Amino acid sequence: MASLADRVRGNGRIAAGLLFNLLVSICIVFLNKWIYVHHGFPNMSLTLVHFVVTWLGLYICQKLDIFAPKSLPLSKLLLLALSFCGFVVFTNLSLQNNTIGTYQLAKAMTTPVIIAIQTFCYQKTFSTRIQLTLIPITLGVILNSYYDVKFNFLGMVFAALGVLVTSLYQVWVGAKQHELQVNSMQLLYYQAPMSSAMLLVAVPFFEPMFGEGGIFGPWSVSALLMVLLSGVIAFMVNLSIYWIIGNTSPVTYNMFGHFKFCITLFGGYVLFKDPLSVNQGLGILCTLFGILAYTHFKLSEQEGSKSKLVQRP
Repeated sequence: MASLADRVRGNGRIAAGLLFNLLVSICIVFLNKWIYVHHGFPNMSLTLVHFVVTWLGLYICQKLDIFAPKSLPLSKLLLLALSFCGFVVFTNLSLQNNTIGTYQLAKAMTTPVIIAIQTFCYQKTFSTRIQLTLIPITLGVILNSYYDVKFNFLGMVFAALGVLVTSLYQVWVGAKQHELQVNSMQLLYYQAPMSSAMLLVAVPFFEPMFGEGGIFGPWSVSALLMVLLSGVIAFMVNLSIYWIIGNTSPVTYNMFGHFKFCITLFGGYVLFKDPLSVNQGLGILCTLFGILAYTHFKLSEQEGSKSKLVQRP
């Protein structure tokens, strides 16, 4: 009975973590899009604010004894910190230059890319039916992008780079947590300031620092409050992503994440009046079909593996 109760509590914690991530992830998309559309805050500067607030949030958590920092070799975190910068910057650039529908649907390509990375680089195998579900997911993304009346070539370049870097980042996060034997907060505590320093060096080369449109420019109080709130929510998103990947897997996180796009798409059409053609609708349904099929097959395989373990003498 004790083991069953522990299992139920464990499943409850994972469900709560997924729900929390769902809420803050949807919120950050709408809030960031609002900041770009109505205030024109620079992209990399907003990302820098996110990283700094995340680090300050972790510092406070550490002082409150929510977690204990662990000494880690910085050399082993350099690539992870760099990919963290690319993951957030390219994803935000995709959001800034695409409609919310195209931005969100492009993120569905993260799952096929993660599977490809794990297959070719980590020798992980996936069943044929799992691989076949990637066809409707990919086809749906292509359909939506091709028939998007607000198609933006630069936006699609940013979306493609975002998918590639995000996939690498999510695979590496899970690997680093197990390799270094650290939890999400311990890893992010070192990574956030490193990523902040990298962006601080890079921002002056791509965006103004002072004056109109600069991070230290004459922004209104409402704009600054929105940016600060965005930073706080980004901290919650980053923390929940680390926790979910560390306690489940990169693929589980992504498949759950695709269900967010239904709500996010609806919000994009309502809040930002994004147009939707019939062919785009077919693309969305095609991707959803692939997602549901993948989830069904994945759960079936997991249940089959558990049954074999139970039956083993």
